[in-house]
Amino acid sequence: MTALDTSKTVAVIGAGTMGAGIAQVAAAAGHPVLLFDVADGAARAAIVTIGKGLDRLVTREKISRETADAIVGHIVPANGLEALTGASLVIEAIVENLDIKQALFAQLEDIVAAGAILATNTSSISVTSIARGLRAPGRVAGLHFFNPAPVMKLVEIVSGRVTDPAIAETLFDTATAWGKIAVHTRSTPGFIVNRVARPFYAEALRLCEEQVADPATLDALMKGGGGFPMGPFELMDLIGNDVNYAVSLSVFNAYYQDPRFRPSLLQLELVNAGHLGRKSGRGYYDYTEGAKRPLPRFETPKAGIPPLGNFKIGTDKELEGVQIALSDGRMASEVARELRRPVILHDFMSDGATTLGFAVSADMPDSIVSRFVASLSPEGIDAVRLPDWPGLVVLRTLSMLANEGFEASLQGVADQSDIDLAMRYGLNHPQGPITRAKEIGLVRVLSVLDSIFRLTGDPRYRASFALRNSSADDVNHHSIDPDVAPAI
Repeated sequence: MTALDTSKTVAVIGAGTMGAGIAQVAAAAGHPVLLFDVADGAARAAIVTIGKGLDRLVTREKISRETADAIVGHIVPANGLEALTGASLVIEAIVENLDIKQALFAQLEDIVAAGAILATNTSSISVTSIARGLRAPGRVAGLHFFNPAPVMKLVEIVSGRVTDPAIAETLFDTATAWGKIAVHTRSTPGFIVNRVARPFYAEALRLCEEQVADPATLDALMKGGGGFPMGPFELMDLIGNDVNYAVSLSVFNAYYQDPRFRPSLLQLELVNAGHLGRKSGRGYYDYTEGAKRPLPRFETPKAGIPPLGNFKIGTDKELEGVQIALSDGRMASEVARELRRPVILHDFMSDGATTLGFAVSADMPDSIVSRFVASLSPEGIDAVRLPDWPGLVVLRTLSMLANEGFEASLQGVADQSDIDLAMRYGLNHPQGPITRAKEIGLVRVLSVLDSIFRLTGDPRYRASFALRNSSADDVNHHSIDPDVAPAI
């Protein structure tokens, strides 16, 4: 293991929320830490704030008083960059501006020892660009923490074009020694998380724009059906719609307006209105005092309606002349025309899920829909009737997340296992997108994307060759019911 020895000094530049958090992480691991900020008194104030946060953990008996005092005692404010001369690792966590970062690292080259590692916590700027012009650009790498740094487990180790592999490995091992989940990634726009996560927001926004469902219902489906801890609209309101839109726009432009990353006009309108989310008091939801949260549009079970046969979610079958099946991306009416009988297509449900979306073919009697809802109610499942739409909601979103994961692996951004780890520990997704796609069945995931692409003509749904190629190996493991399978 090449982790930095805890006797070595770590310097953190920038005493904002992220910089202070990183300083706390390094100090908790036992390193002497120097904290510097250009604003007078900012470093000292940050140390006081760190201490108050640790005091709360002591009160809650999460850590001991001795541990809290030791962490704070390891952090010392630095009066200037020159005070960082003895640091073995310098982590920059300042404003996201390329020129300012380049100027800082040029200064650091003349201050720290030749063997010191220079790391940037940038979330959006090319590490290659930050290192450009330095005498030794190979010692610069990204060390991207997630906010709040002491809590979030993931750290992306970002290698620029000329980053020394040994430097990347030292940072990987150091982050691991600090109790983090470290992943390797190349310096490409968005790295892993901010790139692969785009469909989680983009598909929800697109579905809302298409009037498939409102934000409260879409959030309920993604949480109750997909198993996500927060719905996409709740999460965008928490992050801030201005921040989320800016990241989406940045990734979109960085990839030369690739349609897969197209931002949403709906979100832009919220930003233009100043409806930024929790911090402004209003976003997709109203957070003002006394405001009532809109409820998801669940189907109400009707008294005295018998269930539709002996039906359990997870089994595709025909009951009383009605075909019930997990969606493969096609519309229910299309499948009904092929089978010549009414069809109910339902969305994907994760283990222990409590919410299910479904669509019905045009010839479906309302009485059968009521009986289908009655079949779900005893199982504790809330039903959402959706328009007859390709891919429905959860399956469509999971397929797009998987597609971006496969595409990122195809382009060498990171390997599939690191992509899955990054999404689990960077965003608290219940599973990595590639692992979940394999559980659903890659043939079905590919079918969803191909069906949406065929029906809409929108190039954002073009399938990655890596997914298409992998699905060929998946046929024997996750076959779709031949009665409802598309020709692939």
